[in-house]
Amino acid sequence: MSRLLFAKQGRAKYISHLDLMHTFQRAFQRAGLDIAHTEGFNPHPFISLLLPLPLGFSSECEILDFRLLKPEELPQVPERLNAALPEGIRALECYEGGRKAKELAFVDYHIEMEWPGGQPLSAPLGELLGRDRLEVVKKSAKAKTGERIVEIISLVKSFNLTDAEGWTVLDTVLAAQNPGLNPQLITAALAREYPDETPSLVRYHRRAALGPEGEPFR
Repeated sequence: MSRLLFAKQGRAKYISHLDLMHTFQRAFQRAGLDIAHTEGFNPHPFISLLLPLPLGFSSECEILDFRLLKPEELPQVPERLNAALPEGIRALECYEGGRKAKELAFVDYHIEMEWPGGQPLSAPLGELLGRDRLEVVKKSAKAKTGERIVEIISLVKSFNLTDAEGWTVLDTVLAAQNPGLNPQLITAALAREYPDETPSLVRYHRRAALGPEGEPFR
């Protein structure tokens, strides 16, 4: 199996997970790169995204696994894909193998929140994230009620807050999976606990995928 590191930015951040998969399948075809398929009555391409990116998030560290019929073409993949990919999606690096997906432990996020009413958000956010425990309600297809309660403080590895020119910036490292923490749950908790200080606009950006010790995941 081969691995592709790519960025998803600009207007491309509004491409859904399913459409992104189709986009890459078409890009491989247009680039003349043949993807291996499964066998059987309903063959599908060996291509998968390790950690789906929520709609509206930008990223510089997305990871896609795939399998080429001609592995010797691997060094050519980024250049050939970039000629076929839409604006905002860019292949950065391609290599053979890589760590097991279950070893992807954390994600480094850069989150910008516009101040409501001209008031910085670092104080209420710092109070929330400094608590010993904070529960939020999360949608869940597996739960009978369609929802489940998640304790999020234990899923925050680290955070730093800064205020500047109408924006509060939250740089934070969050658990990636099993369970993972979507940073939208942090802003949802802020809106619940401090309804008068809900940010006017929030921009979410993934900066790095990390291993168990906080090292770059590749």
